[in-house]
Amino acid sequence: MRVLAGDIGGTKVLLQLAEFERASYRLIAEQRFESGAYNGLLPLAREFLRMTGSTLAPDAACFGIAGPIAPAPDGQIARVTNLPWVVESAPIVKDLAIPRVRLINDFQAVGYGIEALRPEDFVVLQSGERLSGAPCAVIGAGTGLGQALLVWQDDHYESVATEGGHADFAPTDELQVELLRHLSERYGRVSYERVLSGPGLVNLYSFFISRGQPTGGDLLRAEDPPAAITAAALQGNDQAAAATLRLFLKVYGAHAGNVALNYLARGGVFIAGGIAPKILPALRDGSFVRAFADKGRMSALLVSIPVHVITNERVGLLGAALAARRLI
Repeated sequence: MRVLAGDIGGTKVLLQLAEFERASYRLIAEQRFESGAYNGLLPLAREFLRMTGSTLAPDAACFGIAGPIAPAPDGQIARVTNLPWVVESAPIVKDLAIPRVRLINDFQAVGYGIEALRPEDFVVLQSGERLSGAPCAVIGAGTGLGQALLVWQDDHYESVATEGGHADFAPTDELQVELLRHLSERYGRVSYERVLSGPGLVNLYSFFISRGQPTGGDLLRAEDPPAAITAAALQGNDQAAAATLRLFLKVYGAHAGNVALNYLARGGVFIAGGIAPKILPALRDGSFVRAFADKGRMSALLVSIPVHVITNERVGLLGAALAARRLI
């Protein structure tokens, strides 16, 4: 059986053509595209299949999309949160002659992909005591902030999409209260994604600049401001960037702990997204897990929950491929 899989984000699109033969998996082709260079998924998928030189239409396709998925009269529809795309399943079925097409949330795809990863694809932040078959949580900051819930069903984990990244930001100390006021002046309502994302790093850096924190240069004018801010913070040559990363980790850990409590994720919490692998030294310094477990009467529970960082950037693509296989 041949499947087309996609990981559709606000910054990049990964597409893969693969074959499954019982338990075996064979990669036929894979390609990365810049999202902003295209006006939709269909022309991009059409170009990708033409590039592979394959004359056989896939038996099924699944696309993990950074945005909510809704039913449509003839299939499914999704609006990409940080990209002006509307993705519909019906035109993909018709235009590409793929009989089975499913659209899923991008972090739902990450959830499916965890089962396909190897031990070397994880970095342990907290060992904990994993409870077999218990719910798991996936959270990840990147262009936005994604979350998913994993629930054991039959012989595998079923991944459930959420939009928890858009929940209200809840400060835990006076500095974060000040941050909330600062962001409220700009946005009105403030979600966790306004803090825990690439644009969130820019928001935090701007906050510290407004407080008079010394900076080694105008990182906001860099080609990629979030990357420049994190690099400067890790190098230790910019006080505002260092303060940004410290606060980012504290809020990230606290919110991951909230998610673990919401889902009672005794099967583990998995940190995904594009930012985590880039700040691994900071994630491993203990501040993230301290904030994760700082839950008063529930702290002992949080300390028992395993926390892992996913370092394989193809996890969402692998999850979409597995979901496509299950359509057949």
